[in-house]
Amino acid sequence: MKLTILGCHSATPKTTTHPTAQILEIKNHSFLIDCGEGTQVQMRKYKVKFSKIKRIFISHLHGDHVFGLIGLISTFRLLNRETELTVYGPKGIKELIVTQLRLSESFAGYPIKFHELSTKKSELIFEDKKVAVYTIPLKHRIYTNGFLFKEKLGERKLNMTEISKYAEIEICDYQNLKNGKDYKLGNGEIIQNKNLTSDPNKPLSYAFCSDTMYHEPIVPIIQEVDLLYHEATFLKDKEDLALKTKHSTAQQAAMIAKKANVAKLILGHFSNRYKDLNEFKIEATKEFINTYLAEEGKTFSIG
Repeated sequence: MKLTILGCHSATPKTTTHPTAQILEIKNHSFLIDCGEGTQVQMRKYKVKFSKIKRIFISHLHGDHVFGLIGLISTFRLLNRETELTVYGPKGIKELIVTQLRLSESFAGYPIKFHELSTKKSELIFEDKKVAVYTIPLKHRIYTNGFLFKEKLGERKLNMTEISKYAEIEICDYQNLKNGKDYKLGNGEIIQNKNLTSDPNKPLSYAFCSDTMYHEPIVPIIQEVDLLYHEATFLKDKEDLALKTKHSTAQQAAMIAKKANVAKLILGHFSNRYKDLNEFKIEATKEFINTYLAEEGKTFSIG
């Protein structure tokens, strides 16, 4: 699993700072998470293949998380895209995109499906044989969700050293062994699966939480994830402003990480008022030592 930060600042974009956007590579999927202004430029800069993006997850409809979407959709058309695109986001996202296409007399030229969200409870919104994606209800000024990405338990691993001891076991039997089945020899003897295989890798998980004020109800949802991205718009010196705008401080993000017993915490969505972002790490590590700062172009690999 690999996470690439395309943008990690809040509000107004600058030449050196870009609003929220991330690429999560997980089990042969490339998911785009949020799409602030300039996301497609950042994708080109960091060599993200446009053709691999089939699903986009939008946390909420504030501009610094969604204003890049119409441009990206239009660019897909210019690149002669034919593959279906699915967009997950708050109710109203379809109207937002369709209206912009209509008023600009544009068209996508490829199918777009909108999966609009409205519930304030965590729900499963995407699932295949390898990955499941759930919403994380957040507390912001408008309806907002984070997203929890979870790998599913994979197949068991073949122990070829042990398998080679039994001439009867052929390649056509391997899938049954990967599925956990025992093997029955011709003489009736049962070879237990655990003697022929080993456990699969531990499924990995990633939780994306932006934007939100300090909100403890998310803790059970993100419990023990391998990697947590949590917004930290302000430092503790602006805790009153964080409360007013329903954002979080670095300390509060670290408190959530600690309560959820996550493995690693990434801070992001920094206010442009701060010049030295290392102050965010200093503040957070007092609560949660395994803290990292988001940085445009930086990748975080898990597993």
